[in-house]
Amino acid sequence: MMIPCFCFDFETSPPTTHPINEEVVAKAIANVVESARYQGQSLDDLVAEVLQDDPILDQVQRQWLSKIVTQAWRSLP
Repeated sequence: MMIPCFCFDFETSPPTTHPINEEVVAKAIANVVESARYQGQSLDDLVAEVLQDDPILDQVQRQWLSKIVTQAWRSLP
């Protein structure tokens, strides 16, 4: 089961008025973990999804993100 993703077209979308910082990213990751759990996904399912080929993140970035998602999964209630 795929987690819904928001697509953002940098060429046609206006710039955001809200800065993206560590807190915003942390909340987004926590929301993804919460959503995955709600949908009955396991940590392995979510990590496999993060590691799938992606046009935005390269392999190294996906590996890094999978470690962050794993840490979030284990630390969130």
